[in-house]
Amino acid sequence: MENKKLPAVLGVGNALIDIITVIENDAILENFGLPRGSMTLVDAELSEKIFNAVYSEKSERSTGGSVANTMRTLAGIGGNGGYVGKTGNDELGKVFKDAFEKKGIKTHLSYSKTATGRVMGLVSPDSERTMATYLGAAAELTPADFTPELFEGYDYLYMEGYLVFNHDLIKAGVSMAKAAGLKIAIDLASFNVVDANRDFLKDLIQNYVDIVFANEEEAKSLTGKEPEQALYEISEMCEIAVVKIGKNGSYIKRGEEVLKIGTIPAKAIDTTGAGDSYAAGFFYGLTKGYDLETSGKIAALISGKTVEVMGANLPDNQWKSVNEEIRMIVNQE
Repeated sequence: MENKKLPAVLGVGNALIDIITVIENDAILENFGLPRGSMTLVDAELSEKIFNAVYSEKSERSTGGSVANTMRTLAGIGGNGGYVGKTGNDELGKVFKDAFEKKGIKTHLSYSKTATGRVMGLVSPDSERTMATYLGAAAELTPADFTPELFEGYDYLYMEGYLVFNHDLIKAGVSMAKAAGLKIAIDLASFNVVDANRDFLKDLIQNYVDIVFANEEEAKSLTGKEPEQALYEISEMCEIAVVKIGKNGSYIKRGEEVLKIGTIPAKAIDTTGAGDSYAAGFFYGLTKGYDLETSGKIAALISGKTVEVMGANLPDNQWKSVNEEIRMIVNQE
């Protein structure tokens, strides 16, 4: 198969199951103390309360976790990747592993007695999503779960920003991957994650990271600046800086090359996973050897398609037409 010839991306993240529900209004967010548009860590008890308050037969269940979403989407496009995470030895853990292996993603999963983590994704009427995350077993990933052999056969390591709370874990992963010759990429995950770890993140990026993905809130939290100025500051710390500005597109900078990438027309119903899909499209372009503009356009395409569906993963029946659109982008360049 073609994708076996591509340079491979190894994703490391919180292996979770997403449970996505549309809410009638934002009152439920206030009731549970969830800042609109953020990711909030909750314990098992609060996760259960939120589940009982919002779950219905219309709720969608799928594999989740930011980097897990990226790896699934990358596989859908035809990219080559693997995934490192920790789940419970339970039904949701089996759902996660089976879904990945069915997509042809190589899994490097370890198991815990703690339950598999889950994300209650609450989608407001204007399509903004707020996440209440019970990490469960995912939080028990440790530096000992990394071995030098793990990185063999991979060219990129993609670390999930939500793991940044575990400084020892992140440091172990990036330093071992760097020693193995991989390029390191990180997504900044959420503005509140950046707020709590700003100094650590700046040090990490300057010393280890080659590619940074941030949305405008995360970029502002890291630098104190608006998107374009933030792009310039972040690009001084790494090789490629990407700042996403929602429906207004994205900025990409590498050295002296600065690009503004537009968006595709999309009827947004749920923004869950839009940034994760952007990263998948961008990685696909990089691993195919495309230039930054082509990679950015593929990223924008996949991101735009994702906001038109509930949840972070495109339905299998859409990949044929999406891949046809990718070919059109590549042939135009």
